[in-house]
Amino acid sequence: MDEARARELLTAAALHDPGALPGTERAELLALGENAVFALPGTGSGTGTGTGSGPDSSAAPAGGLVVKVGRDASRHPQLVERAEREVAIATWLAGAGVPAVRAAEPEPRLVEGHPLTVWHRLPAAERPATAADLATLLRRIHALPAPAFPLPRRELLGGVERWLTLAGAAIDPADAAFLRARRDGFAAAAAALTPRLPLGPIHGDALPRNVHIGPEGPVLVDLETFSFDLREHDLVVMALSRDRYGLPAEQYDAFVTAYGWDVREWEGCAVLRGARETASCAWVAQHAPTNPKALDEFHRRVASLRDDDPEVRWYPF
Repeated sequence: MDEARARELLTAAALHDPGALPGTERAELLALGENAVFALPGTGSGTGTGTGSGPDSSAAPAGGLVVKVGRDASRHPQLVERAEREVAIATWLAGAGVPAVRAAEPEPRLVEGHPLTVWHRLPAAERPATAADLATLLRRIHALPAPAFPLPRRELLGGVERWLTLAGAAIDPADAAFLRARRDGFAAAAAALTPRLPLGPIHGDALPRNVHIGPEGPVLVDLETFSFDLREHDLVVMALSRDRYGLPAEQYDAFVTAYGWDVREWEGCAVLRGARETASCAWVAQHAPTNPKALDEFHRRVASLRDDDPEVRWYPF
């Protein structure tokens, strides 16, 4: 889905419900990836995909709305369920007092087969989020019991086939076969792990980029990957950031201090790291047909995995 198609869907949604989505013709594209994310004009100057609250306060809109337009669910039916679950998770976190994005509508819309969700816009960020900010929120999430509705397991490798299919002929078939074999091997190894921490709710994509620092502190954003699984999943993300993406050691140490445990002490860390590396490599591949930089990054990543070189620097994409 490109920006033009996403804007068509946004316009169609507004036509079906006049007044509920004001200013779609002046919508600002914030992100284009798994979803197209648009900010609608409002009285505030915030950014992001929702509005957060402090630990003991209720959410209050900063002004304006944010709309997430999903991919075609007729081709990927699970996307509707994922959008429904994301809205339910936002409501659950609000009830638990966890500072997180807040949905502006109680359920997704379905527009020409695409799920569309509407969120309150966050206030402007006061500073970039740190690894320690993320750890503070993870401690709160990991302390929660399961919600009343079911959460899926963290299917970290579940998107690999779809992403490789989207990559098509842009990547070497031998590289695709290599990643499929890695997927199968790490899926089996992960299923046999003995966790150190109790299973429970996790964010699933725990990175500082998914934390927004508003006037009342850190707010969690991007709830699509919320799961019920090994809590170590959330911690391995930052260990991999340190080793692959250039997160300074002192920031990782601050993360460990704020959370209270270093996942690298756990014998299963290498397995979850390998699974995430495999998924991250395949994720970049889907962009290779239209973006030469994505193809270059894919080549860098797959070569480092083939060479079993854990020190090759990867770059966010």
